[in-house]
Amino acid sequence: MTTEEASAVPAAQRGSWTSFLKSIASFSGDLSSLTAPPFILSPTSLTEFPAYWCERPDYFAAIADAAAGQDRALAVLRWFISTLKDQYTSRNEELGSEKKPLNPVLGEVFYGIWPDKHGRGETRLLVEQVSHHPPITAYVIENATKGLRLVGHNAQKTSFSSGSIIVKQIGHAVLTVGTGPSAEQYLITLPRLRIDGLWYGSPYIELAETSYIVGGGHICTIDYKGKGYFSGKSHTFKATMTPQPGMGGAGPREIVVEGTWHESSKFTKGGSGVFYEVHEHKEEADPLPWDTEIGEYETRRLWFLVAKGIREGDFELASREKSRIEVRLCFSCG
Repeated sequence: MTTEEASAVPAAQRGSWTSFLKSIASFSGDLSSLTAPPFILSPTSLTEFPAYWCERPDYFAAIADAAAGQDRALAVLRWFISTLKDQYTSRNEELGSEKKPLNPVLGEVFYGIWPDKHGRGETRLLVEQVSHHPPITAYVIENATKGLRLVGHNAQKTSFSSGSIIVKQIGHAVLTVGTGPSAEQYLITLPRLRIDGLWYGSPYIELAETSYIVGGGHICTIDYKGKGYFSGKSHTFKATMTPQPGMGGAGPREIVVEGTWHESSKFTKGGSGVFYEVHEHKEEADPLPWDTEIGEYETRRLWFLVAKGIREGDFELASREKSRIEVRLCFSCG
């Protein structure tokens, strides 16, 4: 174990971390079935992750305010880019490294509200774990005032390659803007993730390969690159937007936006100036209280003691409660 690794991994967990690394290096199936050392666990279930799409609700509401066509397609792209920092770097900043989220149980739910501010309307989120084998999370995000509704599902398939964990995000989301015959729809796919820094005990996420946003008469291709061994910069992307053939897309033939999805980006073709700058402020959800009809499957209630143990460094409590939930609920799912 290197000096860097030794400083990142708690002394009491170094043996289990080394064993975990050996396990993933030799494992041939989906890595999500492996048990991770407690110190690398997140206190948050995957059921809460769709909330990252909502934490800058002003950008979500701005989609409806933009003119149909190129302006709205750019507003969708701007909102999508604004969600990436919180989704993929916030745990490094808050917890010191990327953490493995808790695997949801079948029927686990999360319900969040972002109140109306500045006349943008209230944003609501409902998430449910709809499958356990394979694990699939479904979600609905709605701003009724603005006529916005996003419906999607997500699953992960993980593997090990060249010293990194590769996470293929399976699923997509469909964003509907407006109602009736004039409604527009945007299909949004998800980037692939590469988890690096494993050998130092400080995992972090890089986005990889390509995702797409298709709608509003335009196709947007988003290419992601990270820092390589000898060159490159972390968290970079290049988004190329072109009119969709046969769909009446208007405006410049091609628009290109480049930069870093966790800091800032700018137009490099078909426009000028700053496209998006990440601001630290984000809005947390107001979750539905535990004493409502949702009951014990509300995610924060279900994992309360596990999260408490992780946050307080009581890994014995976290492991015991996690095992209790898995035996009582997960294994009964089949």
